[in-house]
Amino acid sequence: MAVNDECKLKFLELKAKRNHRFIVFKIEEKIQQVVVEKLGSPDESYDAFTSSLPANECRYAVFDFDFTTDENCQKSKIFFIAWAPDTSRVRSKMLYASSKDRFKRELDGIQVELQATDPSEMSLDIVKSRAL
Repeated sequence: MAVNDECKLKFLELKAKRNHRFIVFKIEEKIQQVVVEKLGSPDESYDAFTSSLPANECRYAVFDFDFTTDENCQKSKIFFIAWAPDTSRVRSKMLYASSKDRFKRELDGIQVELQATDPSEMSLDIVKSRAL
């Protein structure tokens, strides 16, 4: 599975320049390549991010999560989310599962990984608890 250069480029922009809140990636099966599907602007919310994931198709996503620690420090963590809803095609789930580690290696700087099959598995509370 190839990774389109734009994926790495946009991830670097999110990580270093912080000009994206999130990136949604999809596998283009016809060309066997991971491509950028959607970019979220820095002021978009977590809800805007979750609603940009299709209900019955797999995706990879990266989310830049800002939070405040118990000591009142502002921090951020970059989450990698493997989205594989139960309603997606089995072939698609297998393709995303088998390509995930290689794709993740291309994105240097991911701090937390989440796997989700429905929205409840990536609720804001779960993300907060994983960030701390």
